[in-house]
Amino acid sequence: MSKAIFYHAGCPVCISAEQSELEALDQKRFDIEIVHLGEDIFRIDEAEQAGVKSVPALLLDDAVFHINFGAEISELK
Repeated sequence: MSKAIFYHAGCPVCISAEQSELEALDQKRFDIEIVHLGEDIFRIDEAEQAGVKSVPALLLDDAVFHINFGAEISELK
Protein backbone atom coordinates (compact mmCIF):
# COMPACT_ATOMS: atom_id res chain seq x y z
CA MET A 1 0.00 0.00 0.00
CA SER A 2 1.31 3.45 -0.89
CA LYS A 3 1.55 6.23 1.69
CA ALA A 4 -0.22 9.57 1.22
CA ILE A 5 0.36 12.43 3.66
CA PHE A 6 -1.83 15.53 3.48
CA TYR A 7 -0.18 18.49 5.21
CA HIS A 8 -2.30 21.49 6.12
CA ALA A 9 -2.62 24.35 8.59
CA GLY A 10 -6.34 24.32 9.27
CA CYS A 11 -7.21 27.36 7.16
CA PRO A 12 -10.36 27.39 4.97
CA VAL A 13 -8.28 26.71 1.82
CA CYS A 14 -6.70 23.69 3.51
CA ILE A 15 -9.99 22.29 4.80
CA SER A 16 -11.60 22.64 1.38
CA ALA A 17 -8.65 20.90 -0.27
CA GLU A 18 -8.72 18.13 2.33
CA GLN A 19 -12.39 17.44 1.69
CA SER A 20 -12.15 17.45 -2.10
CA GLU A 21 -8.71 15.97 -2.76
CA LEU A 22 -8.68 13.19 -0.20
CA GLU A 23 -12.09 11.94 -1.29
CA ALA A 24 -10.56 11.33 -4.72
CA LEU A 25 -7.86 8.99 -3.37
CA ASP A 26 -8.53 5.27 -3.39
CA GLN A 27 -8.33 4.28 0.28
CA LYS A 28 -7.67 0.68 -0.74
CA ARG A 29 -4.55 1.84 -2.58
CA PHE A 30 -3.30 4.59 -0.24
CA ASP A 31 -2.64 4.68 3.49
CA ILE A 32 -3.77 8.28 4.12
CA GLU A 33 -2.42 10.38 6.97
CA ILE A 34 -3.60 13.93 7.68
CA VAL A 35 -1.12 16.22 9.43
CA HIS A 36 -2.29 19.56 10.83
CA LEU A 37 0.98 21.51 11.03
CA GLY A 38 -0.62 24.16 13.24
CA GLU A 39 -1.16 21.52 15.90
CA ASP A 40 1.74 19.17 15.09
CA ILE A 41 4.43 21.84 14.79
CA PHE A 42 7.13 19.26 15.49
CA ARG A 43 6.39 17.82 12.00
CA ILE A 44 7.13 21.06 10.10
CA ASP A 45 10.78 20.04 9.58
CA GLU A 46 9.62 16.66 8.26
CA ALA A 47 7.34 18.39 5.77
CA GLU A 48 10.11 20.74 4.64
CA GLN A 49 12.53 17.86 4.17
CA ALA A 50 9.93 16.12 2.00
CA GLY A 51 9.80 19.23 -0.22
CA VAL A 52 6.66 20.94 1.06
CA LYS A 53 6.91 24.70 0.40
CA SER A 54 3.32 25.69 1.20
CA VAL A 55 0.14 24.15 2.51
CA PRO A 56 -2.11 22.50 1.64
CA ALA A 57 0.17 19.90 0.11
CA LEU A 58 -0.13 16.21 -0.62
CA LEU A 59 2.87 13.88 -0.44
CA LEU A 60 2.38 10.75 -2.55
CA ASP A 61 5.23 8.25 -2.72
CA ASP A 62 7.86 10.98 -2.14
CA ALA A 63 6.34 13.39 -4.71
CA VAL A 64 4.89 16.66 -3.37
CA PHE A 65 1.77 18.16 -4.91
CA HIS A 66 1.02 21.71 -3.78
CA ILE A 67 -2.72 22.35 -3.85
CA ASN A 68 -3.96 25.92 -4.18
CA PHE A 69 -2.20 28.20 -1.69
CA GLY A 70 -2.99 28.59 1.97
CA ALA A 71 0.29 29.52 3.67
CA GLU A 72 4.04 29.32 3.21
CA ILE A 73 5.59 26.60 5.35
CA SER A 74 7.88 29.26 6.87
CA GLU A 75 4.80 31.08 8.24
CA LEU A 76 3.96 28.06 10.38
CA LYS A 77 7.20 28.12 12.37
